[in-house]
Amino acid sequence: MKSCGISLPTAAAAFGDEEKKMAAGKESGESKEGSSSLTAEEREALGGLDSRLFGFVRLHEDGARTKTLLGKAVRCYESLILKAEGKVESDFFCQLGHFNLLLEDYPKALSAYQRYYSLQTDYWKNAAFLYGLGLVYFYYNAFHWAIKAFQEVLYVDPSFCRAKEIHLRLGLMFKVNTDYESSLKHFQLALIDCNPCTLSSVEIQFHIAHLYETQRKYHSAKEAYEQLLQTENLPAQVKAIVLQQLGWMHHNVDLLGDKATKESYAIQYLQKSLEADPNSGQSWYFLGRCYSSIGKVQDAFISYRQSIDKSEASADTWCSIGVLYQQQNQPMDALQAYICAVQLDHGHAAAWMDLGTLYESCNQPQDAIKCYLNATRSKSCNNSSTLAGRIKFLQAQLCNLPQGSLQNKTKLLPSIEEAWSLPIPAELTSRQGAMNTAQQAYKAHHSNTEPILGLSQIPLSQQSLPVHMITSSQVDGPSSPAKKKRTSSPTKNSSENWNRTVPLIPGQQQVHSWYLTPQKLQHLEQLCANRDNLNAAQKLILEQLESQFVLMQQQNILTLPHNCTNLTSSTEEPWRKQLSNSTQGLHKGQSSHLAGPNDEQPPLSTGPAQYLQAASTAIQKQTGLQTLPSNSVTQGAALNHLSSHIPTSGGQQGITFTKEGKPSGNQSLVPETSRHVGDKPNGSASLKGLSNHVQQLMAEPVYSPNHGDSTSPNVQISDNPQVSALLVGKPSDSGGSGACDKVNNFHPTICTKTNNSVASSPSSVISTATPSPKSTEQTATHSVPSLNSPHSRLHTLNGEGPENSPSSIKTDLPIISQKSRSHIIPSMSVSIYSSSSEVLKACRNLGKNGLSNSHILLEKCPPPRPPTSPYPPLPKDKLNPPTPSIYLENKRDAFFPPLHQFCTNPKNPVTVIRGLAGALKLDLGLFSTKTLVEANNEHTVEVRTQLLQPADENWDPTGTKKIWRCESNRSHTTIAKYAQYQASSFQESLREENEKRTQHKEYSDTESVSSDSSGRRRKGPFKTIKFGTNIDLSDDKKWKLQLHELTKLPAFVRVVSAGNLLSHLGHTVLGMNTVQLYMKVPGSRTPGHQENNNFCSVNINIGPGDCEWFVVPEDYWGVLNDFCEKNNLNFLMSSWWPNLEDLYEANVPVYRFIQRPGDLVWINAGTVHWVQAVGWCNNIAWNVGPLTACQYKLAVERYEWNKLQSVKSVVPMVHLSWNMARNIKVSDPRLFEMIKYCLLKILKQCQTLREALITAGKEIIWHGRTNDEPAHYCSICEVEVFDLLFVTNESNSQKTYIVHCQDCARKTSGTLDNFVVLEQYKMEDLIQVYDQFTLAPSLSSSS
Repeated sequence: MKSCGISLPTAAAAFGDEEKKMAAGKESGESKEGSSSLTAEEREALGGLDSRLFGFVRLHEDGARTKTLLGKAVRCYESLILKAEGKVESDFFCQLGHFNLLLEDYPKALSAYQRYYSLQTDYWKNAAFLYGLGLVYFYYNAFHWAIKAFQEVLYVDPSFCRAKEIHLRLGLMFKVNTDYESSLKHFQLALIDCNPCTLSSVEIQFHIAHLYETQRKYHSAKEAYEQLLQTENLPAQVKAIVLQQLGWMHHNVDLLGDKATKESYAIQYLQKSLEADPNSGQSWYFLGRCYSSIGKVQDAFISYRQSIDKSEASADTWCSIGVLYQQQNQPMDALQAYICAVQLDHGHAAAWMDLGTLYESCNQPQDAIKCYLNATRSKSCNNSSTLAGRIKFLQAQLCNLPQGSLQNKTKLLPSIEEAWSLPIPAELTSRQGAMNTAQQAYKAHHSNTEPILGLSQIPLSQQSLPVHMITSSQVDGPSSPAKKKRTSSPTKNSSENWNRTVPLIPGQQQVHSWYLTPQKLQHLEQLCANRDNLNAAQKLILEQLESQFVLMQQQNILTLPHNCTNLTSSTEEPWRKQLSNSTQGLHKGQSSHLAGPNDEQPPLSTGPAQYLQAASTAIQKQTGLQTLPSNSVTQGAALNHLSSHIPTSGGQQGITFTKEGKPSGNQSLVPETSRHVGDKPNGSASLKGLSNHVQQLMAEPVYSPNHGDSTSPNVQISDNPQVSALLVGKPSDSGGSGACDKVNNFHPTICTKTNNSVASSPSSVISTATPSPKSTEQTATHSVPSLNSPHSRLHTLNGEGPENSPSSIKTDLPIISQKSRSHIIPSMSVSIYSSSSEVLKACRNLGKNGLSNSHILLEKCPPPRPPTSPYPPLPKDKLNPPTPSIYLENKRDAFFPPLHQFCTNPKNPVTVIRGLAGALKLDLGLFSTKTLVEANNEHTVEVRTQLLQPADENWDPTGTKKIWRCESNRSHTTIAKYAQYQASSFQESLREENEKRTQHKEYSDTESVSSDSSGRRRKGPFKTIKFGTNIDLSDDKKWKLQLHELTKLPAFVRVVSAGNLLSHLGHTVLGMNTVQLYMKVPGSRTPGHQENNNFCSVNINIGPGDCEWFVVPEDYWGVLNDFCEKNNLNFLMSSWWPNLEDLYEANVPVYRFIQRPGDLVWINAGTVHWVQAVGWCNNIAWNVGPLTACQYKLAVERYEWNKLQSVKSVVPMVHLSWNMARNIKVSDPRLFEMIKYCLLKILKQCQTLREALITAGKEIIWHGRTNDEPAHYCSICEVEVFDLLFVTNESNSQKTYIVHCQDCARKTSGTLDNFVVLEQYKMEDLIQVYDQFTLAPSLSSSS
């Protein structure tokens, strides 16, 4: 579907015709349109503009000319698309997306990009498109899709010029998603890159330090912060925020010393931070907390006052002020401060708990119960069970009181309903209100002069942390939130009070001079849209209307219903925002609320709610991102808002994109550009040009392609409705008065596409003889596919596809004839049956363009994607299938050939071979704990500390809900020490069993007792256990007897055999082609996983206890990957334990069985599995690679998926493929073709890289290989490096040979001056291996 109608060359030719018509002046309308035609110089200038310049092109100051040119190009493109009714070449939409992105018009950019995606079959080859789409998704906080888009850019073009920017943004997004390992890796990759980027290196270093702090690695964080402070010429803002974090860490973290020393250091650091940045409200707040903790009440109060003066009112600050008053026995003042806090943030659990404690201390249990109940409803509440107990206790007290006693008693404090409408003392709010009013007045007269510091305004060399210029009035209104009118109580129905506005009765409201009628609002909108083309009189009118609009907005800040938690984040410096939210909040321990208000120190908040604010605010500020206009309501119009609460206490919070109700009564008078998560909660509009405030991002954006209503970000397009409709492939009904019509959105997630999942993923293509076959099968699905969905590409919207839109019409409208392909990945088709000389000839003179990727797979294949759930789904009665089991009676059975065929059959995801040890007379005692201790008692054991839970369940540590995340902390010990633990655990269990038997004798109702016990076990608290894992038995000197015993096994399950692919690696990969031992106590868990590179595995239970296994076929790993993403888990790297109920609902079959001592479990290629020990036992395990096409295909697919996910492949598939070609005769045509394709690809890469280096004058030094030398990986990005190794001069001279891949070497040193290139294989050797690897004749069926 390359061209739907008008092509770019045809459109280019239209320029001349259009200009002739203009010259002739045939029609005035044509003249008007022709004015936007582009000259040859303009077309040439636009040719170099695409998404790669985002954040690096000036559109303000001296870049006004570029901005004008881009606007002209957009109008020209839109005009052509409108005339052609959308039937234009797909590249039009890609270019249009780029131009709108550079203009920061995100709705239009998203619409155009998605249209290109629907039209262009091989869209994934266009790295600039993927990058632009990722930037738009990042702007909308659609991290699920942004991550996928950015990963695909790096996959198709690892040398992409904005790779550093991508790594930075990936680091920020993974940080928000709590995937800290991935986040750290991407930050480090960004740090080594010498190319320009949004943030400076010190800012990236700060993120790395804060990442350590978030992971509670406080010593590493402290070292990183202190090292950062030693940097020369450290920008003041970075210095201030680093000192702030160090101060807050010393206040909170017990590991950093005794309390007196810690507080002393904390105060010193915070004071130094305030010297660097005296206007940091957050630092003043932290300083107040420190003073409060050491009893300096006056200093604490002054600091809190400074915090309120320097920044917007914060719920945390007011809560802390309340604690201070309560400690000073001033309950009324404390009450009012707490009320301020909960009015600013209805979900502030700490404030509600403290308020409840206050009411309880004043003997007002009814009000205390209401406050505690509000605390439990908060997402940030982390001790619900304690509060529930307290509520029950108070309710019991109330029941025991004499009737009427509470009514007759004088209340010390007003009730919660009365307190809600009390005025706040002037001494607390006068300064804040005066400051806000002054700022608001200034803003009203200077609405267009306030700059946002971005990359477009400063030279790259001068970039530092953004200077935050936003005044609190932009978000907060004319006075402190504490002084806003209060009209309802939080104790009533929350949906009734917290999400409603106060209707104004018609006829009772005076119309002020600042009030804008719908007509004036529409006029204002039109003037804003044409700001650059206004004359002096129109500009004057625009300025007056803007001033009136701001005044109207001041009056339109409606009352209580809105959650104002995110007020604090829009005016602080972005870095301060991140860290303030990462550390602020009055989190009470589970006991503090029963003990009273004195223990106010909270733990450091490191929940995900805070990271996104820096993750985006800094990036948005520096790249010039602006918010989209929010919704405006006239007085009297009630508006439903998206739920968008961010708990400042650091609680977890999910983002939901919901279908919004329409405003009741009046229609919104300002065009609804966007109703995304970033809408301000008070519903006030923020027209572009009136205020350029940075949009607050939300926490924990969890999106999933296959989950319920989780769809692409809901972005409404408010540009020309007809153009918008064409962009989304649907005719528009032109009409509507006042407001622009809403246009149905186009989402990639709704597209249908020809099936290219694993069935037609890149590696499956290499199983055919043609270079790039395409599957034409289409699969139906009940899930919503993501951007990278493997489903059909046919775009449908409301039942109409692009083919249903009106046919294209002839047009003479000018358009750019531009088809830049410099960023498109070059492709080259060479048959696998070509000789090496033909391959090398085809590779000649490709130059640098031939180096754009390093994949085993063919260029014409898209990036790998997880498979969708098989269709049709299995019926519910087939979701617990019987496990394939073979019972052996003697040695002959074990060596019977069909056993091998049965195990390796892809239809059998798992096979249990029962009685293997007995049939082969294996001495399992050699692997018993006693023998292991006698053999090597000091041998290292990796220990995983886990919670003892039922095998089919996984609860959070509090036992309140089932989760997927499996806690498994790592440490190390020795075999002797773990053996002692194993034995003592067994003895303890015997004692507990004896006690239970005694209890059963004493109690007659044994069933009741056991039921209670089971209930307690299920809901925690859970016992902690230790699992001894990954014990290396590779040393044949230490473990000679044990390893020799395993040679009794059949060849297909042996550790070493000619038919085992892993035996052809030529070097050791621990745990894969060597034996590993596991020492277990009951409850020891091996979390869910697939084996490294999808190889098969062998596991033998030594005993004496059993193990329980859970197994899911390989076809369903994509479903489990989706579940992991929904639960903020990394499928490849995180520890997770599936919820069986989730799998059952998703129609995923689960094999479940018991492995007894002497049983061998064969896990087939790609099978997902997780295991729990039932009793005390040891297990031994290793991996095997059967010589089958299925095994090789799955191994290569995982190799590529790992590359996409930036995860190291433990098995070096390139190295292995060349060794297979040297050592093995292959008779299976499918396996042969796949291996041959791999060799072809690598041969091409080696030759093209060699050609490019020689052309650049870079010397290639012969290095060779030694026997048993492992394959090499890049020390930075961890991809496999074959043949040509890039090593730094220093490393080469020291003979340490720290290897880099070509891409990382060029990022570190653009001209490779600091690198030498070492060659490990002569080209002649590779050519000989390639030519000699031919298809062997098939063996007879009998053999």
